[in-house]
Amino acid sequence: MRKEKKWAVAAPHNAVLDCREAHELSSALGISLTTAMLLVNRGYTTVDGAKSFLGKTEEILHDPFLMRDMRKAAERVADAVVSGEKIVIFGDYDVDGVTSVSSLYLYLSKNGADVSYYIPCRAGEGYGVSEGAIRKLAEDGCSLIITVDTGITAVGEVEVAKSLGVDVIVTDHHECHSELPDAVAVVNPRRPDCDYPFKELAGVGVVYKLLCAVESVLNPDDSMIDCVRRISAEYGDLVAIGTIADVMPVKDENRLIVSYGLELIENTERPGLCELIDATSADPKYGKKRKITASFIGFTVAPRINAAGRISSASIAVELFLAKDRDTAAPIAKQLCDINRERQSGENDIVEEAYAKIAAEHDFENDPVIVLDDDRWHHGIIGIVASRITEKYNCPSILISFDGSENGEIGKGSGRSVKGLNLVDALKNCSDLLEKFGGHELAVGLTIKRENLDDFKKKLNEYAREYLTDVDTEPTLEAEMELAPDDITIEQANELYMLEPYGVSNPVPVFVMYDVPLYDTALVGGGKHTRLTLRIGQNYVNAMVFRLSLGELDLYPGDTVDVMFSLDVNEFRDQKSVQLIVKDVRLSLSKAREENADRALYRKLIDEPDSVGTDVLRSVVPTRDDFAAVYNMLRHELRVEHEVFSMRALRHLLKSANIPVGYVKLKLILTVFDELGLLGVNLRESEDAEIYSFRYIEQRGKTPLESSVLYSSLKERLNG
Repeated sequence: MRKEKKWAVAAPHNAVLDCREAHELSSALGISLTTAMLLVNRGYTTVDGAKSFLGKTEEILHDPFLMRDMRKAAERVADAVVSGEKIVIFGDYDVDGVTSVSSLYLYLSKNGADVSYYIPCRAGEGYGVSEGAIRKLAEDGCSLIITVDTGITAVGEVEVAKSLGVDVIVTDHHECHSELPDAVAVVNPRRPDCDYPFKELAGVGVVYKLLCAVESVLNPDDSMIDCVRRISAEYGDLVAIGTIADVMPVKDENRLIVSYGLELIENTERPGLCELIDATSADPKYGKKRKITASFIGFTVAPRINAAGRISSASIAVELFLAKDRDTAAPIAKQLCDINRERQSGENDIVEEAYAKIAAEHDFENDPVIVLDDDRWHHGIIGIVASRITEKYNCPSILISFDGSENGEIGKGSGRSVKGLNLVDALKNCSDLLEKFGGHELAVGLTIKRENLDDFKKKLNEYAREYLTDVDTEPTLEAEMELAPDDITIEQANELYMLEPYGVSNPVPVFVMYDVPLYDTALVGGGKHTRLTLRIGQNYVNAMVFRLSLGELDLYPGDTVDVMFSLDVNEFRDQKSVQLIVKDVRLSLSKAREENADRALYRKLIDEPDSVGTDVLRSVVPTRDDFAAVYNMLRHELRVEHEVFSMRALRHLLKSANIPVGYVKLKLILTVFDELGLLGVNLRESEDAEIYSFRYIEQRGKTPLESSVLYSSLKERLNG
């Protein structure tokens, strides 16, 4: 069973109805009150402001030369292109790195450059620029290395390159350490001495600005706006994919980058992207066209690109984008999908092991940060698992794998954080215990010796205890507003696309509804996910619950539920319908109160039987037929090796078999079975559930129910 999370709802339904600004926007813009309220929630309370947001006219693209060292970088790249120098692009192996490498490679090769790329192997080399790689590239005749999405901490490696006569241009967006590499140019908007007005570009966003700058240098007679338009039209799709995948705030330049990129992807002719989108489609044989949204890129396309660098080679994903025709791209796209399935399987295995370790080892009272290590975990997957752990427990987590390292003594780690703890700053405080580290406020990578692991855990948690003081570690889910049944329409779901692209600063709208009848349930995705059918008003609406099985939900047809969700449009065989993507679902408050009253009545029957009136007693004391029906049902389940049930599952099973036995009556029956040894009955109770496990006991002769002390006393009171 799962632990319920706290819910917070920003705008109850009456607040929406009473919001004057929302009504004004709805009337002036011809949009629903729901969409208008979402605009108000985002700070757009005037008609002009809302129009500006929806039309994306409030953002501008900044001059790339405002970024420190950009002119030096652009001129050095242009010189290398013109003179035919051997250029190597040195990239990271995630989606941001892959799209950075691909866009820069495509641009330079189109302009006749002698260019190749190098992405380190995650397993053998680990993250970032390495001295060994620098020496190899120098031996191969490289005279200019351009790092993308990496390099900001490569101080020693750049010195090695200089000593070998190789120039280095660093382009990166990760947080800077105190010392910057002494490169030809260090282009990073996060540099403390960089006055660039927008600091939240992805690595591929920095590359995009470099391309615009180089285009301007190579074409001095053209205006900057013309150069930007050409670069955007050619590479905007890749820039958008990397920006979305790296979870950068979708504001300022990023909002324009992502919006334009999504439009390009919608009508893309890039062979690799066409094949990858087709390969991810559930029903490609029906020829349906997928709606290209930030969510589709982030949750469907990006994981397949990312999987290559995690458990195979990121070069596979680069080659997909470099493919010149669909025949070349098709097998690569299929390979990426296969690799992603392998990644998913490995991820699920590590998740289960990690959860078990947390239950057995972690001290939540004293240690704000979960730090786990293992000798076998795939280091390419632990970052995803860390994300799931942080989401589940609402606290920072770092997973470290010693798999594949020399003598098993060097571990590679990935960490994820929560708002309130900058993980890069936390690692800086522990830098004496680390071999290497880097990343963002909420996501980091590190390398550590096994001998330093215990001291690292201690020092990291000491730091976290000081700085992570105002974060509630009890998970809280937030919804923007409450919806009424009439709001759940295909028209409303389609209208929400107006607010795209979604991201960190413009989140996917999350809604809540209360007391919704649950009509049906079904397992999907091989039992890993659940589809609920809800009765909303006069309609039946499907609601998808990912990564939770029916047993974990413990909800059944006939229940009423409260549901937190986002609205989506489902397409199947050219038919569109509204569906809910469930963030959380729980038994409705009214139903929970009803079941709590049943539990209280049972306790009163056991502890204070004389306080229960005869009429109530008559309704709950089981008959012999009740005992027989429940016994036969349980014996049948045990024969097919179904031995463990929640109380709610048992009641649903009885209801499905037309056995009218309520909660109190069933509890009494099970208590008597246990007392008389008719069945082995073991109960495990928690604040969230009652879990029964049963064991069949062979009976010799009949055991009269009257030999039960509990049953006899209840019958005596009833007949007395």
